[in-house]
Amino acid sequence: QELLVESGGGSVQAGASLRLSCADSTLTFRNSGMGWFRQAPGKEREFVASITWSGSMAYYVDSVKGRFTISKDYDKNTIFLQMNSLKPEDTAVYYCTVGQDAVALSRGYGVDRWGKGTLVTVAS
Repeated sequence: QELLVESGGGSVQAGASLRLSCADSTLTFRNSGMGWFRQAPGKEREFVASITWSGSMAYYVDSVKGRFTISKDYDKNTIFLQMNSLKPEDTAVYYCTVGQDAVALSRGYGVDRWGKGTLVTVAS
């Protein structure tokens, strides 16, 4: 049974937008930090964005600041990653995560659960 279900990936041209969603079938979203990581072909998995359980604070890797926005729908146990001005270097599998703390996620550790991932491909 999948506990974190991602959706919204796809293939787009550079400059386009995509919105990723991640729904949690448990209630742990409500008391955890949540975020997104990504893994590009031939590269290590890296942190992209995280958000506190209250939704009041968000953290981003420098390469996506100003282009990506993470948000949370508390009632629906869902987080989103709005990705604008996509670049070919954003091509990767994007993974939804739940962890103890959004700050820890932003530093690359503290992940309790991973989603299966959704592929984003950006063509030049």
